[in-house]
Amino acid sequence: MYTSKTKISKDKNAEPTEFEETVAQAFFDLENTNPELKSDLKDLYINSAIQIDVAGNRKAVVIHVPYRLRKGFRKIHLRLVRELEKKFSGKDVVLIATRRIVRPPKKGSAVQRPRSRTLTSVHDAILEDLVSPAEIVGKRVRFRVDGSKIMKIFLDPKARNDTEYKLETFSAVYRKLSGKDVVFEFPVADA
Repeated sequence: MYTSKTKISKDKNAEPTEFEETVAQAFFDLENTNPELKSDLKDLYINSAIQIDVAGNRKAVVIHVPYRLRKGFRKIHLRLVRELEKKFSGKDVVLIATRRIVRPPKKGSAVQRPRSRTLTSVHDAILEDLVSPAEIVGKRVRFRVDGSKIMKIFLDPKARNDTEYKLETFSAVYRKLSGKDVVFEFPVADA
């Protein structure tokens, strides 16, 4: 018996929220109605989904996918996001792999934590997932006089058509997930 429950798997067998069930149902419907995505979506599922308010009256749907399945989602990323944005009309859809941050080991401990589990590494990986399929071509950190800092992320101009309308969404989602202020731009070509 296949239902939308097969498309969501939460940690510790927690019950999915109502919004997560609607996202899982959308995945299930796409698998059954879209022939070009059917074979790719067969083995894929999500961990969780949240809705974030973006500037104005726009909203973003952030879908957390298992880390092991991120390559499968990357293959169909453009088509999947386009179809999900049709289902959630007026909302931007973002897919992010679920990663875990491990605290630093205690002094004198022989256990080392993997570099991929540090706060900095996880935040950089979230940034990469957020702008996918575009690539980050540059980063600048600007320190203001009042002590605050802001990061400028430059995206590959080749992906401008797919991502330009989502730049505000990327900033709002990254601020919500990491607490850091980021501005996304495309580099200006010198003539």
